[in-house]
Formats: sequence, structure tokens, C-alpha cells
Amino acid sequence: MTSITIYHNPKCGTSRNTLAMVRQSGVEPHVVDYLVTPPSRTELQALLRAMGVGVRAVLRQKGTPYDELDLGNANWSDEQLLNFIGQHPILLNRPIVITPLGVRLCRPSERVLEILPNPHIGPFTKEDGEVVPAWSSKLAD
Repeated sequence: MTSITIYHNPKCGTSRNTLAMVRQSGVEPHVVDYLVTPPSRTELQALLRAMGVGVRAVLRQKGTPYDELDLGNANWSDEQLLNFIGQHPILLNRPIVITPLGVRLCRPSERVLEILPNPHIGPFTKEDGEVVPAWSSKLAD
């Protein structure tokens, strides 16, 4: 059985759509409600390395204390930004999905198809009615 983990926020439509796509691929993932059980600093650093991105790439601005904390200020170091995420897990953008094929911040949700072992899930309709066509190699470009 394929092991897939999703750092999920059940209140987020993009996260719910991504989770539904994973399930439609035939896998029941390990779901981590990251607001209840946030990744440790070490886990977050490993996720960032696996994605090949810096901390700023996973910061969420909307609906978070991002502006109040002035996190757009370039003077904050990655270490300081990790501290802020540790104090305010809502700052971590979602969903982040881990599969044997890679790790992605799945925004938009169809980015999950790039790393699903079985991306051929057929057409998928998002909660907002947008239809994601059947997987094609063009999605991975």
C-alpha cells in the first residue's frame, strides 16, 4: 500500500479538494490536521528541503497574523520565520502532501497529481464547480 501524508486544514477548500483527489486515486492518506498537530521544526525543515524551497514559500498571508507580524519584511531570517510558524501554525500554507514521488505544497489542488503514484483519477470536480480534467503530462510541466 502506498503511503501518503497530507498536512490538512479541514476548513480550507483547497485542502479538502486535494484530500478528495488523493482518495479518488485509490489511497486513504494519513491526514494530519496541522493546526491541531503542527509539524515539529525538524519536520518542517525536512519538508522544505524535500520541496526545495525556503520558508517564505510556505508562508500564508490570508487569514493569519502575517501582516500584524510584518512577515513581509525581508529582515526576518528563516530561523525567525520558523519560530513564527511554530508559534502560529496557521502561518503554514496548506495542503502539503508527501508521497513516495515527492513533496508539494498543493496550491492549486491539482498539483497533487504531479506526485500521486496513480495520477489517473479521471475528471474531478472541485467544490467550487471547477472541473479538473483527467491527468495529463501537461499538468507536470
